[in-house]
Amino acid sequence: MLYGSSVALITPMQPTGELDEKRIRLLIEMHITAGTNAIVVNGTTGESPTLNDKERNRIIEIAVETAKGRIPIIAGTGTYSTMETIHRSEEARNLGVNAVLIITPYYNKPTQEGLYEHFKAIAESVSIPIILYNQPSRTSCDLLPETVERLSYLPNIIGLKEGSADAGRIKELVARCGERMDFVSSDDASSLAFMLQGGKGVISVTANVVPKAMREMCAAALARNLNLAGELNTRLMPLHKALGLETNPIPVKWAAAQLGLIEEGIRLPLTPLSDKYHAVVREAMKESGAL
Repeated sequence: MLYGSSVALITPMQPTGELDEKRIRLLIEMHITAGTNAIVVNGTTGESPTLNDKERNRIIEIAVETAKGRIPIIAGTGTYSTMETIHRSEEARNLGVNAVLIITPYYNKPTQEGLYEHFKAIAESVSIPIILYNQPSRTSCDLLPETVERLSYLPNIIGLKEGSADAGRIKELVARCGERMDFVSSDDASSLAFMLQGGKGVISVTANVVPKAMREMCAAALARNLNLAGELNTRLMPLHKALGLETNPIPVKWAAAQLGLIEEGIRLPLTPLSDKYHAVVREAMKESGAL
């Protein structure tokens, strides 16, 4: 599951904000055809904070039904409450996902011991593969390598999605627990460097727009075909950067709508992409081959 290009799937919505179930299915089929390695639903790119319980479970049902075992389905289930995260993870397990992705508790800033006990309690309560997720810029909480190492001995914790700004973090993680866990990047722009230092792939936002190119870049990097990986990465870099011009997933949903993959539906407190960025994102899409 943690290898190559996994997509942090956007959640298609009607302009009124209702889920677009038909387009969820179409996106999953598109990724299967493109060779995407796994699909993450109900992540922050999927606007999970704005989804209610019924909607989150329905998205999982659709993903599992559509995939039919052809591609792993991973569900984001993390919250800042240990008990609520256990509940959501158990629901996802019952609905048939292959693994859950669990963000560090945001806002309440637990200690490293609190983080260890949080993930340990979840791992001991839910019999499903667990992928840890560390994104300090969003959560104000950094899951440090020594804590990851402690957690790596729990058998159903299989990996980590790493999003710290520390360029040397992946080397330390691999040295500490690379035999027991796999590591994927949360950042498209630095994912090539991440893989060349021992990471196994990326959970990608950009893959929503150019899934085949992201899969090819990751495959080349992991095969140490540096010329091809570098060429593809250079072509994709303007798009990586353009999709960060406003808060994710605002730009990527706009880009996907331009390709006809979804309608222009997004939920408050997120708003549509500002007009001043339309030309920049469109040009980056052209450079990447999306248009």
